[in-house]
Amino acid sequence: MADKRSNKSLKTRFIIIAALLIAIFLLMALEDHPQLIERYYSKGLYPVICQVLHPVFNLFPFSVGDILYVAIIGYLIYALIRLIKLVIKKAFKQVGILLLGVVIGVQSGVLIFYLFWGLNYFRPPAGELLKLRDSSNYTTATLKAVTAMLIDSANACRTRLTSNDLSESNSVIYQTAIQAVSKLSNDSINFRTYSPGIKPSLLTPLLNYIGTSGYYNPFTSEAQMNYQMPIFSRPVTACHEMSHQMGFGTEDEANFVGFLAGIGSHDRLQRYSAYHLAVGEFMFALYFRDSLQNKELKLRESAAVHNDFKIERIYWLSYQSKAGILSSIFYDKFLKANNQPQGLNTYNRMVLLVMALYRSKVVHST
Repeated sequence: MADKRSNKSLKTRFIIIAALLIAIFLLMALEDHPQLIERYYSKGLYPVICQVLHPVFNLFPFSVGDILYVAIIGYLIYALIRLIKLVIKKAFKQVGILLLGVVIGVQSGVLIFYLFWGLNYFRPPAGELLKLRDSSNYTTATLKAVTAMLIDSANACRTRLTSNDLSESNSVIYQTAIQAVSKLSNDSINFRTYSPGIKPSLLTPLLNYIGTSGYYNPFTSEAQMNYQMPIFSRPVTACHEMSHQMGFGTEDEANFVGFLAGIGSHDRLQRYSAYHLAVGEFMFALYFRDSLQNKELKLRESAAVHNDFKIERIYWLSYQSKAGILSSIFYDKFLKANNQPQGLNTYNRMVLLVMALYRSKVVHST
């Protein structure tokens, strides 16, 4: 009787696996149809998901997504121990049932990931949606000019910061970030968001060691951030993670939206945080174009701005570990698998979007 039940369970699980494979295949077939994704998912189904999930999970002051991930890891450890015991007992049918159950769980996770948020990876690029001209052929002179403008803005914003600004509580930072994102949402239909929210990640000590400033949980639609990193990095990170809630999947676009939200804010720390991020990205890009001009522009940074970059670098170096290297490799592969062929270098493509935004200013200044 038990043997018959085992056979039936195996058959049922094979059928479920086949059905889930077909569903995932059909979703992946949409990858080459960005306009369909934009019309029926990003501007159709996804906003409905946001209007349901955001208000619900905003009720919890802690990250439900963090707890979900810990629970999943706990279950996988339990499944591994049980698997070993079944192998020792030579209960191979039970081993098969257990493994097939894990496969079904993984497939279900993949399906939910793409249905709840992941299809946003395949929508048209932000530059196209926002009607920003392609700036991929920018000259080094133009890059230097925009970098200089951003440094001047960062310097000016940094001088306005008071000791109170630099000791703001995380709760205040979260609130000003939500206000900045909401303002951007109200100003343009392209940045529409629904009950945005940001939470401190319960996994922050782990995030430090894997070199992560924050993350978005697609299963609960929660935006989480590292609440221990240098204070001037937190506001724009909060906006970056909430831009994922808007439906911007790629990291360069999330950085760009976070930058726009920050510079449009009336909060001094929020504005400085946005320019601090942009200067870091542009100086990195300039270094690979012309290291001598990068060195020249470093002298343009005020002592306070330069010191902030030093503080940030020392902070992350203090947590640098093999775990961080391994997680970077994994995340690089994840980005490449989701319509971001440049992997971790995708973050640096924010430069192209900001260059397009600043194009008229550069032309006017020259």
